[in-house]
Amino acid sequence: MAISKDQKEQIIEKATKDLGESKALIFADFTGTNVSDFSKLRAELREAEGKFSVIKKRLLGVLFKDKKIEFDPIQLEGTVGTVFVRGGISEAAGSLYRFGKTHPGFGLLRAYDLETKEEISQEAINAIGSLPPRHELLGQVVGSIAAPIRGFMYVLSEKAKKA
Repeated sequence: MAISKDQKEQIIEKATKDLGESKALIFADFTGTNVSDFSKLRAELREAEGKFSVIKKRLLGVLFKDKKIEFDPIQLEGTVGTVFVRGGISEAAGSLYRFGKTHPGFGLLRAYDLETKEEISQEAINAIGSLPPRHELLGQVVGSIAAPIRGFMYVLSEKAKKA
């Protein structure tokens, strides 16, 4: 069904607002994803400071041209959804990556960092998405730092028992 010019203007106006608040964009192919699964994904993305929107590629092209973003969304294959990322790109990409693992047909296509004005390839965004969440990485770093201290304390404890 065709949309009217007024509807297109409203979509572009809303997307302009979302784009102004975003640090990055992630593009995903959502072929075959049903509405109930989308609701769960959108809720998870809200926690990761992201917003999933379905905007026609031509309208995205118009928006990007207005904002002088050098990215052509028409080059993307399939039914494309755009995630406006206000927080860290790794949290949103992780949510999308994990969702794609359980839903065939869903996949990350590319991303665009609005701060550095660089395109992120499909391989790179999938690699970012496959990383553990931030809190797990921090736990691993703390564990790595604490391990030698814990080992040293164990050695001192055993020496004290023998003495």
